[in-house]
Amino acid sequence: MSQPQTTEDTSRENLLGTAPIGRLLFSLAVPAITAQVVNMLYNIVDRIYIGHIPEIGTAALTGVGITFPIITLISAFSSLIAMGGAPRASIAMGAHHKDRAERIMGNCLTALLAISVVLTAVFLLFQEPVLWAFGASENTIGYAMDYMGIYVCGTVFVQVSLGMNMFITSQGFAKTSMLTVIIGAVLNIALDPLFIFAFGMGVRGAAIATVLSQAVSAVWVMLFLTGKRTTLKLRPQCMAIHWRILLPVLALGVSPFIMQSTESLLSVVLNTSLLKYGGDVAVGAYTVIASIMQVINLPLQGLTQGAQPITSFNYGARNMERVRKSIRLLLTCTLTYSCLFWLAIMLIPQVFVGIFTSDPELTETAVWAARIFLFGVFSFGAQVGFQQSFLALGQAKASLLLALLRKIVLLIPLIYIFPLFFGDKLLGVFAAEPVADLLAAATTTVTFLLWARKSLGDKKAAPKAL
Repeated sequence: MSQPQTTEDTSRENLLGTAPIGRLLFSLAVPAITAQVVNMLYNIVDRIYIGHIPEIGTAALTGVGITFPIITLISAFSSLIAMGGAPRASIAMGAHHKDRAERIMGNCLTALLAISVVLTAVFLLFQEPVLWAFGASENTIGYAMDYMGIYVCGTVFVQVSLGMNMFITSQGFAKTSMLTVIIGAVLNIALDPLFIFAFGMGVRGAAIATVLSQAVSAVWVMLFLTGKRTTLKLRPQCMAIHWRILLPVLALGVSPFIMQSTESLLSVVLNTSLLKYGGDVAVGAYTVIASIMQVINLPLQGLTQGAQPITSFNYGARNMERVRKSIRLLLTCTLTYSCLFWLAIMLIPQVFVGIFTSDPELTETAVWAARIFLFGVFSFGAQVGFQQSFLALGQAKASLLLALLRKIVLLIPLIYIFPLFFGDKLLGVFAAEPVADLLAAATTTVTFLLWARKSLGDKKAAPKAL
């Protein structure tokens, strides 16, 4: 039996179902974008400070860059649960099944806690061989282990803060979700120079500052979801695992999980190939470029997070006209942003590179590599917009196949193939990225438009995600 809804719950749902799409997307997306921009600082501020440590900055930055695949994989597991659970909870809310939405959220928290224990144990036991396999060298392994040994101890905080914050966003509490990230990011920015420079802890200090900041964010999330303001409340009776609830979550979440975990695999492939053809400087250049890519991708994710509750709720309510409007507006915003960023990268890459390093050799390599590696950035708007719209609509299979296409089917093979045909093999490695980006974006666009023509045209169509 569904729980009775309060006036505030009904009012919030009415806004998702009736408010003008443009104003609604703006009200949800601006806090989400702000949160993602601040989250970007959260993720890259360590690298900014580390890259400017006197004498050891370049080697330390490259060493921390070697840990990216592990950090990305930890975040990917939070997406497996959150990106599978939050849209389903929104769809359930749209269909007026609040009790089901709370069971979904409770099961997701239990899954995140269990995953945290396993990941912490695995990475503490095997971090050194993993880092060697991921492209560490004699010059960088020490810095990589210093950072990773501390960071993985905060895995539970990453899982809770990232994973459960999505359930705050999916209810329409965009400002609260934004505060989750801002609190952690501001604390991290303040603690980093204190631990790195004032306490003389270097790379270890950066990791400690990050873990403490994530812990505070996680506490904030849990206080909100167990408090009085939330529409969906965490209840102990909803946390017992029921596979009929969790399996559909995993089915939908596997797509964003693969998107992020293959980013981890991609980092390994790139790091080892770049180390082979260009040494530590080439690996350092990719560390800088990967940070720039976060500047590009995180605001795009903020836009899609703002659109997700609107799209999912109205799909659950079977209001296909509002679903189509929300997707069209999302695409307009993501394409405009990605095209503007592409123009900036092509014209002034040195400005972005200079944020992370002042080393002349690393700067020279990163500037020319950024123009090549990021040449297909303008297509990210379509790729991300349509990919995340599939997720918001609960279309797990299509989203999964498209997630596999760009990195597994296209990019990783091209990283190995292109150097065979380029005189400058390092150039061949970097050139694989834009080719894969353009092919994947074109395929995703065509696939979504064909599916939408058939599935989003009937206002009375029943949502298939439930």
